[in-house]
Amino acid sequence: MSATATERPVITGWSAISPHGMGAEAFAEGLRAQRSTARPVDTERWRVPVGRAHLVPGFEVREVLGKKGTRSMDRVTGLAVAAVGSLLDQPGARRETETGERAALVLATTTGSAASMMDFTRSSLEGDQPYDVDPAVMPNAVMNCAAGQCAIWYGIKGPNTTLAGGRAAGLLSLNYATRLLATGRADTVLCGSAEEFSHARYWLERHSRGAEAPGVALGEGAAVLLVRPASAVTPERPALAEVLAVGSRVATGSRVRGALEACVRSTLEKAGVAADQVWAAVPSDAPGLLGHLEREVLTDVCGDAALDRIPAVGRIGDLSAATAQFQIAALLAVAAPDPAAAGRVGVVTAADRDGSLVCAVLRTAGVR
Repeated sequence: MSATATERPVITGWSAISPHGMGAEAFAEGLRAQRSTARPVDTERWRVPVGRAHLVPGFEVREVLGKKGTRSMDRVTGLAVAAVGSLLDQPGARRETETGERAALVLATTTGSAASMMDFTRSSLEGDQPYDVDPAVMPNAVMNCAAGQCAIWYGIKGPNTTLAGGRAAGLLSLNYATRLLATGRADTVLCGSAEEFSHARYWLERHSRGAEAPGVALGEGAAVLLVRPASAVTPERPALAEVLAVGSRVATGSRVRGALEACVRSTLEKAGVAADQVWAAVPSDAPGLLGHLEREVLTDVCGDAALDRIPAVGRIGDLSAATAQFQIAALLAVAAPDPAAAGRVGVVTAADRDGSLVCAVLRTAGVR
C-alpha cells in the first residue's frame, strides 16, 4: 500500500557494515562496548603515509560477496552491496515487498569511488593511447555504480537514485525516501549510504581539509535503513522509529551557526516537538570547527543530557557521506533495549563543509 501525503513513514529495519564488523548486531555490540576501531594502516597496500584508520575488519569484496560478478567491483560498491544484502537476509525480511517493482533504492555518497575515478583516468593518461583502458573498470568510475549494482544484485526494480552531498547526503537521502513514499512512487525504500577508505580519498581529504583537523582518521562503511509507510508495518518488521520531519539550510562562514540553529528549531516545529522533549541529539561530528559548532547548537537547543545519550559517531572515524545512516543506526541501537527510550524523540543533524545543513527528527517506536 502506498503512503498518503499525511502518513508519516517509519523505519522498520537497518543494517550496517562498519569498523565494528559485519551486520547490525556487530555494530550495536561494538557501540555498547565503546570499542576503539582505529588501527594502523598498511602503508604499502593503501599507498598512504604511516597513520591510523577505521577500516571494516577483514573486508575483501570477493571473500564477502563471492567471485561471481565481483572481479572488477570496487570497494565502495562492495560495501554497499554487502550492507543491502545484510538487511535483506535478516530474520523477518520479506523479499517480495522489499525488492521488486515497488521497491526503491536511494544511496548517499560523496563522489562514488574517488579511487576508481582517479585510477581509470590515470590509465587513460599513461596508456599508449587514451582508449587503452580496461572497459570492465569503466562502470566503477560512474558515481551511481554502487546503487546500480545493489539493484542488479537483489532485483530492486523501482526508482534508483544516487545523492551526492558529502556529510549531508545521508539525511538528504532520507528526505528523498520519504518523498518517494508520499508521492506513491514506491512502497518500500532502501535508504543507504556508503564510503570507502582508499589512497585517493585519503589524499583528497588531506589536501582539502585544511589545518583545523589534520589528525582526524578516516573511516569507512555502509549502512541501510528500510523505510516504509506506517500502514505497511508487519509483525516481522515492526516500526523502529517514525520519521517526523526533515529540514535543511545552506550557509557558509559566519552564518553557519545561526543557520544550523534555525534549521534545528524549524524542523522541530515542523515535527510538532518542543525542544525540551528531545531525548537524544546526535551530531555528525564534522572535523574541526564545524563539528564544534554543531555540538554547541545542539547543546543550546536540546541540552547537555540529550548529547550524552548516544555514543559519538566520530568514534568510528570520519565516515563522510555514510555518517548520517550510522547516526540513525546508533540511535536505534541504543533505544531498542531501553524501555525508557520508547516513544522518545531523537534529533539527528549533519553539517557539510560545503554549506549543506540538515536536521531530521525521529520518534522511537512505542507511542502510536
